[in-house]
Amino acid sequence: MELPLFWVDAFTDRVFGGNPAAVVPLESWPEDALLQRIAFENGLSETAYFVRTGPARAHLRWFTPALEIDLCGHATLATAHVLFKELGQKESPVVFDTRSGPLSVSMRGNLIELDFPTLPAAPAQPSAELLRGLGREPQATFMTERMWLCVYGSADDVARLAPDAAGLAAASPGRIIVTAPGADCDFVSRFFAPYAGVPEDPVTGSSHCTLVPYWAGRLGRTKLHARQISRRGGELWCELDGNRVRMAGRAAAYLRGRITV
Repeated sequence: MELPLFWVDAFTDRVFGGNPAAVVPLESWPEDALLQRIAFENGLSETAYFVRTGPARAHLRWFTPALEIDLCGHATLATAHVLFKELGQKESPVVFDTRSGPLSVSMRGNLIELDFPTLPAAPAQPSAELLRGLGREPQATFMTERMWLCVYGSADDVARLAPDAAGLAAASPGRIIVTAPGADCDFVSRFFAPYAGVPEDPVTGSSHCTLVPYWAGRLGRTKLHARQISRRGGELWCELDGNRVRMAGRAAAYLRGRITV
């Protein structure tokens, strides 16, 4: 069986930047085991699969090399890029039905805008495993059901972190955001999920469901400019709208091809 595959760098306007995701359009769903094997073979932080269910609607799923996940921003952006830029999608917005509910994507000029639910964090005491893994204690620590949010004093503090992946893998929950005020943007961040086979994610849309409510509250405004300062780097324009986060970014196609499975 042959399947189309697109490799898209998300939250960037150039290849070799942002967060790469594989996107595989499907006519129908094969066995989950095959989806997982393809994601493992791709070796990217996420592989997205979608099946169209209407002119502007599709069922969307995301897999890391190790498991299926509930929410992924950059692979959703990459999927929208494939629909709008590669497959001739005209209607906007497009609604994706996912494990996190319906998610809409829209073209906004040269940006693709995602509409995601907020996942606000509450103050929490950092665990010993978290602190050992980070190697440097944050100024403040918060937690959601799914992830830690660790706040540092400056962008340099975040950039200099060299976490121990094995140590962070022992932290529960196993997804870790680190963040600080930005110099040329409102805030910076990095994201680690070694338990899911992702030691560091280059640009993470879903983490901004937590970051944007935090920084909107701290800075006193709802429109925010964000950078994720991984080695590849990425940029997002965000807005808090009640219990929703709108995050917009660009994408660049790196590869178009077919896989044989």
